Amino acid sequence: MRLWSLHPQYLDAKGLVALWREGLLAKAVLEGKTRGYTAHPQLIRFKKQERPLDAINVYLQAVLQEAQRRGYHFDSSKIDLKATHPKIPVTSGQLAYEWKHLLGKLKVRAPERFQKLKALDGLEPHPLFVKVKGPVEPWEVVK
Repeated sequence: MRLWSLHPQYLDAKGLVALWREGLLAKAVLEGKTRGYTAHPQLIRFKKQERPLDAINVYLQAVLQEAQRRGYHFDSSKIDLKATHPKIPVTSGQLAYEWKHLLGKLKVRAPERFQKLKALDGLEPHPLFVKVKGPVEPWEVVK
């Protein structure tokens, strides 16, 4: 499971579809509807929120918006479109780590997208997050 801190605009089609599915799985975990993935590190920052379900719904709203912008048809009935949540801090180190990870994936499965994105600077975080200075997040499993 990878719940990207990066803005979904950077993902290729496979990545965006995977993010939607994995976000819905995360939502099911937070709702207590599944017994798997309950201790997954990617869920820590959502579980730490006062309203974890609102946080994951706002996260998924942005994924849905990106999908709609591209003309994809994700099922919006699967999330709470009225949920709101304050921004969650994410470190610059986490964003840099994820950027490198994403570029590695894109180099293999979407070389054209990789070529377009590899020189970008000043990356945008996912709309749920606000960038703060700092190292890779402690919950990240660094490889």
